[in-house]
Amino acid sequence: MVSTYRWRLAPDGYATRRQLRALGLRPGGQDVAAQLERPRRRRGPLVAYLYRIDLAKPVRPMTPGRRVALEAAMTARRTCSNCRRDAGYCIPRSLGMCVACSDLDAESAA
Repeated sequence: MVSTYRWRLAPDGYATRRQLRALGLRPGGQDVAAQLERPRRRRGPLVAYLYRIDLAKPVRPMTPGRRVALEAAMTARRTCSNCRRDAGYCIPRSLGMCVACSDLDAESAA
């Protein structure tokens, strides 16, 4: 059973994934040690999972191969499937094309 704490009341020594990353750490395969719950009015509570900082491992260094793969993935996210140009931003998945092509497509449909 995982310990549950109210929002902002977790003891020292625990951190979320983002907090670990800001410290240059990663969970390193450890299980969730605790969780935070933030109540909401109309839906169930927001839950944040906490990991122990003392069991966290350092972030793996960026290798040249990982850097190339990351650059290729980001280039693919910025390339419009319609006009095949680099949009300069990550193309929204809801549109599937750059905003300029989407606007042209909407004009031709109207």
